[in-house]
Amino acid sequence: MQDPVNDVVILGSGPAGLTAAIYTARANLKPTLIEGAQSGGQLMITTDVENYPGFPNGIEGPPLILEMKKQAERFGTTFIAGDATEVDLSARPFTIVVDGEKTLRTKSLIIASGARAKLLGLESESRLMGRGVSACATCDGFFFRGKEVFVVGGGDTAVEEATFLTRFANTVTLIHRRNTLRASKIMQDRAFRNPKMKFLWETAVVDILEGEFGKIGGLLLKNLKNDQTFVAPADGIFIAIGHEPNTSLFQGNLTLDERGYIITKPSTTQTSIVGVFAAGDVQDPTYRQAVTAAGTGCMAAIDAERFLEAESHIVIPTAGIVMPVDRFLP
Repeated sequence: MQDPVNDVVILGSGPAGLTAAIYTARANLKPTLIEGAQSGGQLMITTDVENYPGFPNGIEGPPLILEMKKQAERFGTTFIAGDATEVDLSARPFTIVVDGEKTLRTKSLIIASGARAKLLGLESESRLMGRGVSACATCDGFFFRGKEVFVVGGGDTAVEEATFLTRFANTVTLIHRRNTLRASKIMQDRAFRNPKMKFLWETAVVDILEGEFGKIGGLLLKNLKNDQTFVAPADGIFIAIGHEPNTSLFQGNLTLDERGYIITKPSTTQTSIVGVFAAGDVQDPTYRQAVTAAGTGCMAAIDAERFLEAESHIVIPTAGIVMPVDRFLP
């Protein structure tokens, strides 16, 4: 005997997924949330969060996620630890397989699986994340006021992050493996004119060195022209080599942009498949903030609720009036 069909299943347990859970649970849709491989998303590796509304003294990422989860649980959200490993969106109810074992069926699906910053792959990078290592200048730049900061990368993202950091840091040094930037001309001109900006060309990060109190103390760098290594004192390093949305499961199923982000219908969270909605960083290559993710999580929940309500009123033409669901069509 098959398990009953859910009204809504949510993939992801960051701000987008948890906000969607709170709203759908309060709408009595009894959501089931699959937490994902990294429960809580990127906020779980974030220390101080000072730009999320409602916390005048700031809050660390993990407690913020825990409070959101408690709120979703309070209204009746069911949480499943694990990762979605298979999805079938070819017919409704949709089918989701968790960790290759448990199968769920659902009338609607909210994808809030997020995105991850591309990192250098160093052990020290993960160990010191949130302790001087960051992948988000907008999130963490404030903490580096008067400090010596480095940014890794050479594209628009790196130059934009570095330029933003000059509002706070004494100096911002851009580390790039090439001898020219890949950023747009206007971004380059802005960077070269900035008196706080410095550049280390044809240079790679070999290691991130731990200093006092378990925080970053410096960088071990290599000059790629002569293979010589050297140490640069550093208070912080920002990795700005791009982001990658967690959408590998949906390639060939949903319409994605050239970078792999889910495309949604303007002014909604509706994807290319009716009944499938997307929220948070998985569909947002621009803002990537906890508060914007939470906002789209709210939107996805309301879209899913309205979709299910409209669908429940659809009847065959001979029996009565058919209610349109054009709002949800791609």
